[in-house]
Amino acid sequence: MTVALFIPCYIDQLYPKVGIATLELLEKLGCDVVFPLGQTCCGQPMANSGFSGLTNGCNKNFIANFSGFDYIVAPSGSCVLHLKEHLQDDKNPEKAHQIKNSLFELTEFLTDIIKVDTLDARFPFKVGIHNSCHGQRGLNLASMTEKNTPSFSKPEQLLKMVGGIELSYPKRKDECCGFGGTFCVFEEAVSVKMGKDRITEHEANDIDYITAGDSSCLMHLEGILNRKGSPIKTIHIAEILNSSF
Repeated sequence: MTVALFIPCYIDQLYPKVGIATLELLEKLGCDVVFPLGQTCCGQPMANSGFSGLTNGCNKNFIANFSGFDYIVAPSGSCVLHLKEHLQDDKNPEKAHQIKNSLFELTEFLTDIIKVDTLDARFPFKVGIHNSCHGQRGLNLASMTEKNTPSFSKPEQLLKMVGGIELSYPKRKDECCGFGGTFCVFEEAVSVKMGKDRITEHEANDIDYITAGDSSCLMHLEGILNRKGSPIKTIHIAEILNSSF
């Protein structure tokens, strides 16, 4: 199948290895991947700051670049959720609707669309799983502890297919890391305290890495880890699923 790859701007600029790992993983699994060269920011930073009216240019550009594909995949739950909830074009409403229905976060695409049941991957480390809020609560990638429903996790389902890996969760497995987009700028002290709480619980499990489906959450945690001199590293789930250690 042909898949259009959407790489969020912060991954493009700061974590290009995540984009490369996503591309290689999809190709290993038999997808014909194309990368629309005119793509840019989805508009989420403006919307998070209360200026959703300024995202019209981003919407127009996204529709121009991603129209006509059966599937669009991105290694970022937050950007996918933003587009699913806010992408619009008054002149082309049918195109916007088609794109929303074709857009998937990476782990949701692997589990729900191509239904991966085995992976040729190996990562012999102890890894703590962070449930990113947008993916868990917006895209339903994992169950929520406050709901009396059967437990599930699409990222964990995939990670369990990786050879040599040992998985763990923090005590409060679906608590926010504190990043929250522009929240971490406007409410810096609260954001950092939330991140420190997450890291403290992961440290109690004596892990080597923290993984998640959003590089933005990992970037926030990585900064706190680096400032305290922690040996724990962060790694996007795409990099683990594509790993051959």
